[in-house]
Amino acid sequence: MTSSEKSALIQRGLRFAVTGLFVTALHALVAVLFINFVVALPPLANGVAFVVATVVSYVINTTWSFSARLQGRTLWRFLAVSACGFVLAMFVAWAAQVAGLHYGLGIGAVALTIPAFTFVLHNFWTYR
Repeated sequence: MTSSEKSALIQRGLRFAVTGLFVTALHALVAVLFINFVVALPPLANGVAFVVATVVSYVINTTWSFSARLQGRTLWRFLAVSACGFVLAMFVAWAAQVAGLHYGLGIGAVALTIPAFTFVLHNFWTYR
């Protein structure tokens, strides 16, 4: 890997991380607003917030983090990676529970695993 390729990879990774923090905050905001102003059903609110956050994440990551165009192929790949990330998050949390770990360690493992997993798949598959 050349120096410029490493630099581009680092830039994409940093932008991906910033986008992730923003979208996480957006998810929380949408869920809270939905619960307080639409209907007080947290599962529904989080479902709506997840959809909003995923759409915003796709747009920002595509155009800014990976400097790509919005198109059907990348959208479907992005959604596939998101679905895989969801399944992996559930698996990691389950594995932590089965191992007898405190749920906080499971959450921490999810928080460390999923962003790295999704970045690698997006970088080498979604946007290639």
